Amino acid sequence: MRNLERQIASVCRKVARQVVQDSSTQASITAGTVGKYLGIPKYRYGAAEKESQIGVATGLAWTESGGDILSIEVALIKGKGKLTLTGKLGDVMKESAQAALTYVRSRGEQLKIDPETMENFDIHLHVPEGAIPKDGPSAGITIATALASAMSGKEVRNDVAMTGEITLRGRVLPIGGVKEKVLAAHRAGIKRIILPIDNKKDLSDIPGPVRRQMHFIPVSHMDEVLKETLIS
Repeated sequence: MRNLERQIASVCRKVARQVVQDSSTQASITAGTVGKYLGIPKYRYGAAEKESQIGVATGLAWTESGGDILSIEVALIKGKGKLTLTGKLGDVMKESAQAALTYVRSRGEQLKIDPETMENFDIHLHVPEGAIPKDGPSAGITIATALASAMSGKEVRNDVAMTGEITLRGRVLPIGGVKEKVLAAHRAGIKRIILPIDNKKDLSDIPGPVRRQMHFIPVSHMDEVLKETLIS
């Protein structure tokens, strides 16, 4: 809040100077004109993918500065089934990726994944913006969705974001920071949110105007997530 006060004071000083130079000056500060007074934005937030793609899923993350969206990218390369993780991931997130991969491989037949894909292709999972450390289990279902998409060749819907921890059996466990994550999705233009069913109670913390513009899909198992995200 102190920093907000400083920015407002900065705008007022610049408007005051304009008035001194020209007493007929009238200033209207809007989202479109604030950059004229404060300069280029200091922070950049994630935006929703413009189109559905194979191997790309959108997750929701909590950071020290609030919520943000998180893209998970997966590519397959000829090899022996090895998993490579990049993007400055912490130990917990790496373990989530391993659990997600085990789940996807265990559901290979249901997902119609070619056995050759699982045996003769290496998997590279990358989370962009590698300078920013990322950790925690809440990206589990997003990672599993990106893996299932890349290995099955099915696109992931670009209008949906998700958050939730995954177990080896595909259960979706509750996570924290729901309010911040939903606000980040709303800011990014995403209208559909998948979240653990046990976090449904946390939706009451989200401001009404935002909540009414969003469609929430509570889930308890990864199979439900894939039905909502993969385009057949």
